[in-house]
Amino acid sequence: MEGLQDYIRQNKNRFLIELFELLRIPSISADQKYANSMIETANLVKNNLEKIGIDNVELCKTDGYPIVYGEKIINPNYPTVLIYGHYDVQPPDPVELWESDPFDPQIRNEKIYARGACDDKGQFFMHVKAAEFMLKQNKLSCNIKFMIEGEEEVGSENLEPFVKNNKEKLKADVILISDTGIIANDTPSITTGLRGLSYVEVEVTGPNRDLHSGLYGGAVANPINILTKMIASLHNDKNEITIPGFYNDVIKISKEERNEMAKAPFDINNYKNELKINDVHGEKGFTTMERNSIRPTLDVNGIWGGYIGEGAKTVIPSKAFAKISMRLVPNQDSEKITKLFSDHFKKIAPDCVTVKVCPHHGGEAYVSPTNDIGYLSASKAMEESFGKTPIPVRTGGSIPIVALFEKELGLKSILMGFGLDSDAIHSPNEHYGVFNFLKGIETIPLFFKHFKEKYDNERS
Repeated sequence: MEGLQDYIRQNKNRFLIELFELLRIPSISADQKYANSMIETANLVKNNLEKIGIDNVELCKTDGYPIVYGEKIINPNYPTVLIYGHYDVQPPDPVELWESDPFDPQIRNEKIYARGACDDKGQFFMHVKAAEFMLKQNKLSCNIKFMIEGEEEVGSENLEPFVKNNKEKLKADVILISDTGIIANDTPSITTGLRGLSYVEVEVTGPNRDLHSGLYGGAVANPINILTKMIASLHNDKNEITIPGFYNDVIKISKEERNEMAKAPFDINNYKNELKINDVHGEKGFTTMERNSIRPTLDVNGIWGGYIGEGAKTVIPSKAFAKISMRLVPNQDSEKITKLFSDHFKKIAPDCVTVKVCPHHGGEAYVSPTNDIGYLSASKAMEESFGKTPIPVRTGGSIPIVALFEKELGLKSILMGFGLDSDAIHSPNEHYGVFNFLKGIETIPLFFKHFKEKYDNERS
């Protein structure tokens, strides 16, 4: 596209400065003490959209944090691309493992280090800067709408009613999302499948108070001991999940499909070296790439109880807790899985403790076709910017609202992300390559160009 690379080259430093302003705000949706920061971030996103010429920009109220909406309708007869992203970020914990302040963005080795650099501030901001180019250079070939929410990291609870109540406002022809990644900088890919999610918190209670472990040890159940045994029982020696009925709705992937998946480049030794592990681990009978994409999983995300301060305090705790997530595959229902887990976990608890299961958020798996104009447009755009045809891949992450968009708006979502597996999202030292950030800005206008062409051809 004429002038695109020159524009990016000339404005690279400004793009980074503006992104850093966004990254400096600790927009942590999971912690109420950051509520003011959340509002500050929403306003900054709003200001950025207004600054580039987006119309009707507003902070849409919800029962939680506001959704930033804006649009540019250049012709009602043109197709409309709806951009989705989120301005909230994960907590930075454990902060002590960061090499620099998580909210003081720095560039080291051509990578932007900050919480949210990749997930998702750096990625949705690519769309803002791409829109800036298209508007300033008169290259916008489709109508564009932005919907940037502030609660993706806590389950998007308030997005569903917003979508249901604003179907006309959100009317579009395709949804474009950058909240995923590519295989490598020299191997582009497009995500065509996401796993669903069931997320719960469990509480195991023994005695009515913390007890002296010398006086009561061996005579009273220790909730931490019990909880760990219960969690351990959730997998068998084949690393299969033992919850009755858990796999009932899992669709068996054909040998042919598995063979196609295996064509994606993957080096097991590089994988282990990157993670500093001696070996991989998972369900027997499946490869590493299959385990983290087409198979359901159950993982403990956090576990606590008792005394964890400095020095010794010999207690049997009254309570123990754990947060547990289950990643689901197509045809598994998140609410059904949550109930199966809850019923099973309570059933396996011994009489010496009481158990409470608190469901948090969840969502359904999503599979995108590779033969519609949205996917084909993304493929052509990435082929043009990377010089290679992207590989369609399924990934293990979850974006529950993608299935919601299809259900409520009747729209397919194109998951054209630019992150890398090594970007450490949700972990200390999250980062995003400067190359990837700029490559996204380069690719997005090309998507608009190809989508308009294919849209017109389809209707001619």
